[in-house]
Amino acid sequence: MLKGSLCTVRHLLTTDLNTFIALVNDLPSRGDYFSTHFKSPETMRKEFMQNGFVNEDSELFVIEDALHHIIGVITHFKSRTPTTREIGYRLFDTKLSGRGYVTEACQLMVDYLFNVYQYQRLELLSAPENVASVRVAQKCGFQPEGTLRHAFFINGRYQDVVVFSLLRPEWEARRLSISV
Repeated sequence: MLKGSLCTVRHLLTTDLNTFIALVNDLPSRGDYFSTHFKSPETMRKEFMQNGFVNEDSELFVIEDALHHIIGVITHFKSRTPTTREIGYRLFDTKLSGRGYVTEACQLMVDYLFNVYQYQRLELLSAPENVASVRVAQKCGFQPEGTLRHAFFINGRYQDVVVFSLLRPEWEARRLSISV
């Protein structure tokens, strides 16, 4: 469990499963930047029972507010190289946008990944017009590297995505400057 001042990032529990499935599969909450593809509740339950949404390739966490409500999801997963991990996140209710939950959850995840593993590089991908996601990346120290043109097909159209990265030495320098 990763605890911040605004939220807690933790693994999904069996008691959370029905609520989580409903939140993840709520199509209107996906907005313009998430695929409308989803897994059936049965498939999700089976996967959860097999591995708790944690395996060598990925690890899923829920974002929980101070009142213990699941408000989002954050995950890290295998990227293009063995020394790199990609982070993905989603807030379930747009009314909670701008309150710092996802930024804090992302920073907790960054610290976790660099403290626990030997990864050299973390990545985030975001649609360039997804201002909220771009701000999360920037606030957590990620740098834009370039655009993958027409990399995702979402809501009936191809969309560009910006690749953001944070290197271990950059994270270490940020930690030193924050603690001084």
